Amino acid sequence: MTKIGVMLCGHGSRSEGAVAQFAAMADQMPNLFPDWPVEHGYLEFANPVIRTGLDRLREAGCDRILAVPCMLFAAMHAKNDIPSVLNSYGREHGIKIEYGRELGVDPKMISAAADRIREATALANRDGTAVPPEETCLVVIGRGASDPDANSNVSKIARLLWEGSGFGWCEVGYSGVTFPLVEPCLEHAAKLGYRRVIVFPYFLFTGVLVDRIYGFTDIVARRFPGIEFVKAGYLSDHPKVLETFAERASEILTGNTSMNCSMCKYRAQVLGFEDEVGLPQESHHHHVEGQGAAAPGSNVAECRLCEDFCTGVCRLPETGSGAHHHHHGHHHGDGAHHHPPYPHPAHPHGPESARRHLKQDH
Repeated sequence: MTKIGVMLCGHGSRSEGAVAQFAAMADQMPNLFPDWPVEHGYLEFANPVIRTGLDRLREAGCDRILAVPCMLFAAMHAKNDIPSVLNSYGREHGIKIEYGRELGVDPKMISAAADRIREATALANRDGTAVPPEETCLVVIGRGASDPDANSNVSKIARLLWEGSGFGWCEVGYSGVTFPLVEPCLEHAAKLGYRRVIVFPYFLFTGVLVDRIYGFTDIVARRFPGIEFVKAGYLSDHPKVLETFAERASEILTGNTSMNCSMCKYRAQVLGFEDEVGLPQESHHHHVEGQGAAAPGSNVAECRLCEDFCTGVCRLPETGSGAHHHHHGHHHGDGAHHHPPYPHPAHPHGPESARRHLKQDH
């Protein structure tokens, strides 16, 4: 008789707070799956790694595993890095592992995000003068990726929040990799003439990037003392987020697991990324699984590649092997890892300006 288990696959962080919040969310998931064992693991910089979680499910007698990428949107981590770990493990142990889709643009996620914005608005109104939504500018800050489809979904989330809440205006920025970055985005929003600017990090958990978003908010707020800047909370373990994760696991059983491939830069001629169609994608996590994990009481800076600003032209040491084809069968390459050049690395509001800020921070 088949025994099903659920595997929650996270990226991992050197931030103790981020890892603790992910683990706390994972601890709540068995309430939604009383008949299925649930484990979690990370690609890098935190323990347990994904393979450890899979080991625990296998040791519990699970012979069918439903793996869910714990990512807001599908970019390289969800499309390539996690599948490469799962496929390798499944082949090694002869176990059936089925992969679900990311959280994506979903009504439940919009509801969770709207609650965080409402909470921040209510607190600001209690502490000061109430500002009507039409005199408020909403700024939604996404993670940022080298995948334009993932970045565009942040804009879609922002539009749905804007139109549904009736704010006067809305701007979208990113914490890294693409443009506009947080500071130029907030500078632009401050010049639009609105009495209040609500800054909402569309992130699941805390970490250095969320801290930096709030830090840039403070910097820009000091430059524009006549405007009220309000920091909204990130999503965290909002009940609607947990419901969405549960749905992503359950829908694997019905075969509803397709990510959006129509605008995927590895399958379609996306403007500015035409050279990446059919390009083999190379995982850069297999050689750092569990390394640099957060120690108790620490909250150190994140990976310069994956949790900090990156121009999309990073290079890693040529150790190990692992060229993997996006979405399909995986094969081992010669071990060299690289990303294609980002099409706008010198954008004044983009990756290069992020790198300058990073140097100034140190």
